[in-house]
Amino acid sequence: MSATLTADRPKLAATTPLFSPFWLGRLRLPNRIVMAPLTRARADEHGVPSELAAEYYAQRAGAGLIIAEATAVSRQGTGYDNWPGLYTAAQQAGWRTITDAVHAAGGRIFIQLFHAGRMSHPAFHQGEPPVGPSPIAAGPATELYDGVHPFTRPRALRVAELAGITGQFGAAAERAMAAGFDGVEVHAGNGYLLDQFLRDGANQRDDEYGGNPRNRARLLREVTAAVISVCGRSRVGVRISPLSPTNGMADSDPATTFSQAARDLQALDIGYLHVIEPGVNGTLSAPASARSPELASGSFRPKFSGAIIAAGGHTAQTGAARIQQDQADLIAYGQLFIANPDLPARFRLSAPLAGPQRATFYGGGAAGYTDYPALDQPPCVSGM
Repeated sequence: MSATLTADRPKLAATTPLFSPFWLGRLRLPNRIVMAPLTRARADEHGVPSELAAEYYAQRAGAGLIIAEATAVSRQGTGYDNWPGLYTAAQQAGWRTITDAVHAAGGRIFIQLFHAGRMSHPAFHQGEPPVGPSPIAAGPATELYDGVHPFTRPRALRVAELAGITGQFGAAAERAMAAGFDGVEVHAGNGYLLDQFLRDGANQRDDEYGGNPRNRARLLREVTAAVISVCGRSRVGVRISPLSPTNGMADSDPATTFSQAARDLQALDIGYLHVIEPGVNGTLSAPASARSPELASGSFRPKFSGAIIAAGGHTAQTGAARIQQDQADLIAYGQLFIANPDLPARFRLSAPLAGPQRATFYGGGAAGYTDYPALDQPPCVSGM
């Protein structure tokens, strides 16, 4: 594989905060560099992770913490082909292979659990519509990530069904612990079900799960409490994306909505809050929060006393600066970890960074997945 290189050569003094250890509850992280959850769509048709996934994650075990990709808590929560799940024994066994490989390589790994909600299609549910807080289809784009299935008007979940959703998260958390994960991240961002309930652009209910921000955050509270009951408080994190328009999301008053969510999560005393910062668009640019600080990671400090993870286009230098300024405790890196399995070592050495090949982000095999070389390996050649 030929890979482009991006200029990121900070002096060690400027990046030192990234390399200080951090205690996440009783889990000691050797550095502040987090591998963000990255969907790679390489599971089989039954949601069992690829056999290559153990190698992929173990290659990146130098991260202070790995957060494994978004993983469905149920068949109902599945949104796309080849995304993994954690609701069957076979899926659990597949993940166990991965956690064993990461731990053998000296790493620590959480799993991100999610329910797609309206971000799905009847093709994945035997003709039944996907579910959501209200019968409002996602937009403004017209189709799911697979480029085949159009957005579909969801069926509004009944109040009586919501305890079942909470139960799905709790059961998946039990499987996660049995599979050897060090903890669980609840995905409440990027336009999936919990985010759909949080934001009034998708949630127009008038019952106890809709209307005011406190009601709209109720399902997140209940789901998080269920996961805590399995994992313990310090082994649970929540990811939010307050201003992201991903998957057609919007809110009329995001500051109030996400302040409520942060206070609720503070009351639950979870281990960390993972904030996708304003304006993140998947590029390798400087974080948009540097230009627009509203609802960036640091704005949650007065409301949330646990650890804060900041995500969004950071370099080694900008990530270290956020820690130095007490705007975050940990920094999540996404695309950089795809192309640089030894990203912490490259940051420490101010080494060149490989650029990821977008054509191989989703689906496929080893190409663009496990064949990015580390610094001490020769470049690979795979026709890319």
